[in-house]
Amino acid sequence: MDHMNTQKIALVHDWLVTDAGAEKVLRAFIEIFPDADIYSLVDFLDKTQRENILKGKNVHTTFIQKLPFAKKHFRNYLPLFPLAIEQFDLRKYDLVISSSWAVAKGIKTTNKQLHICYCHTPIRYAWDLYEEYIKDLKEPKKTFVKLTLAYLRRWDLKSLPRVDHFIANSHYVAKRIKKTYKRDATVIYPPVDTKNFFCQTHKEDFYLSASRLVAYKKTLLIVEAFNTMPEKKLVVIGEGEEYEKLKAIAKSNITLLGYKEKKELIAYMQKAKAFVYAALEDFGIVPLEALSCGTPVIAYGKGGTAESIQDKKSGIHFHEQSIQSICEAIEGFENFSFDPKELSKRAETFSTERFTKEIKDFLQALQ
Repeated sequence: MDHMNTQKIALVHDWLVTDAGAEKVLRAFIEIFPDADIYSLVDFLDKTQRENILKGKNVHTTFIQKLPFAKKHFRNYLPLFPLAIEQFDLRKYDLVISSSWAVAKGIKTTNKQLHICYCHTPIRYAWDLYEEYIKDLKEPKKTFVKLTLAYLRRWDLKSLPRVDHFIANSHYVAKRIKKTYKRDATVIYPPVDTKNFFCQTHKEDFYLSASRLVAYKKTLLIVEAFNTMPEKKLVVIGEGEEYEKLKAIAKSNITLLGYKEKKELIAYMQKAKAFVYAALEDFGIVPLEALSCGTPVIAYGKGGTAESIQDKKSGIHFHEQSIQSICEAIEGFENFSFDPKELSKRAETFSTERFTKEIKDFLQALQ
């Protein structure tokens, strides 16, 4: 790594608007490369998020940052994203690392530079979510979106040679990279903050779910499942567009707490008898944070969580995103016992220290 210390390094992230899983990866990269410069389409982080993710560093942004209504609706400028990311001039850097789930991997580099893409997923709405994305649209918007996504797919494939090496955040994503891009990827799981999410052996009589309250996280499904089990308590932490909808349908055994600071979230994770998670994730850091607290996870047994949460070892899998499937998994869980210390030890294998070492080893091997 000595050679790495003298290199000029750029970190490219799609957009900075929230503190979610991809931002935890960016923060780990900033800790590994404290002198790196950061580039992103837009940066609308608040002061706390900026300190937490970026350690107070400045971000180079694109013209999209200054467009009308960008703060709330920057995603409406999707057709301009490829153009915007290509405007960055990164010729002065030796190493470029893109943290990409959209267009960051298409950053322009020269053949004298090394570009490594840490890929969270190939662009979802252009590839595997395409049908879902367009199905409810009305004309003329539907035609416009179809044309935009067709353009995005062409650009996505055309910009592939700009990436020298792919790192995938799970075997599930590595398979998608192979299918979509016909490229191999090394799997390095994202960093999990196992130091702060530490084990507590005493559990209380409630289930916990925590995530952004958006449709694909399937929190609605979890709430509907607990509506049919009035004797079981569920606590839901998170904010998002589905909050009001959930509040309207939740029965008295379900408590919606909205957004909670990290300290409070950890306290709930430590006390919960189990953490329930129904999303199809590329990886999914939050279930592992719960595991790190010694809390078993009841998770959808597909995608990233199928790799990180082992059935009957770290928790219980359910195999359909349905009310019945979740209810059956919870019944199964209640006939099973888990040792919190063992669970916490399992989570250690996904620690930030492990991520740092694997990234450094990966780069060392390329020297």
